[in-house]
Amino acid sequence: MDKTIYIRMRNRVQAQPDGKILLKDVAQIIAPDTLLPALKSMMIYQLTEMDRNIVVIDVMKVIDLITNKFEALEVQTIGPAQTIIEVMVKKKGLNIPFFLLIWFLLFFGSAMAIMNFHDDVSMRSVQEKLYTIITGKKEAKPLLFQIPYSIGLGLGMILFFNHVFKKRINEEPSPLEVEMFNYQMDLDNYVIIHENKESMKHLHDND
Repeated sequence: MDKTIYIRMRNRVQAQPDGKILLKDVAQIIAPDTLLPALKSMMIYQLTEMDRNIVVIDVMKVIDLITNKFEALEVQTIGPAQTIIEVMVKKKGLNIPFFLLIWFLLFFGSAMAIMNFHDDVSMRSVQEKLYTIITGKKEAKPLLFQIPYSIGLGLGMILFFNHVFKKRINEEPSPLEVEMFNYQMDLDNYVIIHENKESMKHLHDND
């Protein structure tokens, strides 16, 4: 019988408070059929009230638990060295006043940003000149350009963010989603490095 198993740690998983973290939750496993059920159901960590919303499971701890239980096995690891456990907390109900406050701040803030940008680049003056060139008439309010431009600005924002409310226009991720993904990756790396520093500190303190 093959004595080698392969595990690949997952990047991030979610778990309920006070839940049991099994090996199948934090890693993909390749093993002989006779061992696979026992490995999948093997408990890696027990969440408690002392844990905060983030717990990091290191692959070295996983290997140590597996080899202690199955002494004859050889463990080969592939991929990331840690899995981040995100403890799901109960969400509170929607705070309507707070939601409206944030909505008004974002709405008027973005409106002021757009208007200030247009004022900086003299957009009104450009539209007036374009209207004069095309029609031969001077107009202080060239609605022929302003109205289509305003509609196009809104449609352009929808296409840029690739969403109409919760509906996605196509499968391509929007620039905002890409930035959020990069932010999440940087945050995960920080959490992992910070956790490793804390672990090393505890080891030195115990020595």
